[in-house]
Amino acid sequence: MTIRFYNTLSSQVEEFTPVEAGKVRMYSCGPTVYDFAHIGNFRSFLFADLIRRFLELTGLDVEHVMNITDVGHMTDDAVADGAGEDKMQVAAQRLKEDKKSGKVPEGAIENPDDPYQVARYYTEAFLEDARLLGLKVAFEARENILHATEQIGPMQEMIARLIDRGHAYVGGDGVVYYSVESFPEYGHLSGNTLDHLQSGAGGRVSDADQAAKKHPADFMLWKPDSHHIMKWDSPWGTGYPGWHIECSAMALKRFGVDTIDIHTGGEDLIFPHHECEIAQSCGATGADSFARFWMHARFLLVEGEKMSKSQGNFFTVRDVLEGRVTGRPVHPAVLRYELLKSHYRSNMNFTVKGLQDSAGAVKRLQDFRTKCEDASGGEVAEVGNSHPVISEFISALSDDLNMSGALAAVLPWAAESPSDPAEALGVLREINSVLAVAPIDLELSETSGAGDSDPDVQSLCRQLDEARANKDYSSADELRQKIIDMGYNVHTGREGTTAERLLA
Repeated sequence: MTIRFYNTLSSQVEEFTPVEAGKVRMYSCGPTVYDFAHIGNFRSFLFADLIRRFLELTGLDVEHVMNITDVGHMTDDAVADGAGEDKMQVAAQRLKEDKKSGKVPEGAIENPDDPYQVARYYTEAFLEDARLLGLKVAFEARENILHATEQIGPMQEMIARLIDRGHAYVGGDGVVYYSVESFPEYGHLSGNTLDHLQSGAGGRVSDADQAAKKHPADFMLWKPDSHHIMKWDSPWGTGYPGWHIECSAMALKRFGVDTIDIHTGGEDLIFPHHECEIAQSCGATGADSFARFWMHARFLLVEGEKMSKSQGNFFTVRDVLEGRVTGRPVHPAVLRYELLKSHYRSNMNFTVKGLQDSAGAVKRLQDFRTKCEDASGGEVAEVGNSHPVISEFISALSDDLNMSGALAAVLPWAAESPSDPAEALGVLREINSVLAVAPIDLELSETSGAGDSDPDVQSLCRQLDEARANKDYSSADELRQKIIDMGYNVHTGREGTTAERLLA
């Protein structure tokens, strides 16, 4: 079987083979935790989850890592240096007002002026949403989701290495810059050229800062700023890292190799973020490439329009699930299916009609599963990838994740009465290991209150609330992870912490 993916770096579909036989290392740019993640964010996150689940179905071992950006990401991120305010500062200001108005549940956050509490609040929200939508990496948060604020040491080490190798310098303003002229390949991913690139203006990069650069497109790695909302000591002064260095340092540190197999993200990250990641990573290691495949999901539209708060069509996952979009609650499996069914390299048009169609498809799969279980008495046969339906499903996804072809192999089959219900359940189990929308292994169930069916979980929920009340957030985080490891989703709201039993 040949797997072929579109590689943004080469602008063509290429055969995919891992650097190390049998093992795939994949890094995905995760959320900046200054707000609830919206459905456009989750299209990108689910696209990465689809890659992982598909590759695992083919027998590959996938190590998937995602980051949490909780410092250094500016509000104007379309230029390499960024401009405006740190998004965590914006979040702190908004949460302060939301807390006054009662929009933030009592006890959810004690001090909105503390950026670490702000980051924790939105990180917990993201992980809750991600688990509901079946992102496998969200269930591995302890090991495979990395927080930028916890990786400052590796960032500083990487910056020092870049300076030593002649790829970075300290400007007259004290800011550490990456020298784009030191890396001839800069611009290859995005198609930009140095002649046309301009660095940031205003906000973070003043006229004086601009004059300190060797080239206008040189971008910031470390900025001394003792007044920034989050800051650390460094050889270049007390300050904070640039956004781009975060992912490079975290990926290289976590994987322990110079070149990974796949790097994913939304198309808005191609430039400057991913372009800068390549320059930094290759500059620091001397490797020819940082990631062999760069894969990007296209934008999400809402009813044909660009999503924006001013247009009133800016929707978070919670808006959809809680019924603020359609007027009635939407099952997480339906939203997952909706965000996955369009090809990742095409703009997706999110519509109420589309959600309705997705609900119908999910119901068909769930009804088929129930019918087969009733007929087989719950017996599930072992089947291999050579089964015709699974083979066709895999063949379609092997063609650059041709999702429409994959669904065309499954939905007509699920509309028939199976001659062997146990075999059909085995087939559905394998397919659903990728789709994750039929409740054979859907990570979702009804809310069970504060662990009512399990006294141990109920006790842990109370302990978590007590730790938060005592502002012992480290213990609260440990308790939360312990409950998650026991197979529950955890939500802290106005009435305290509740645990939701997850199905294996």
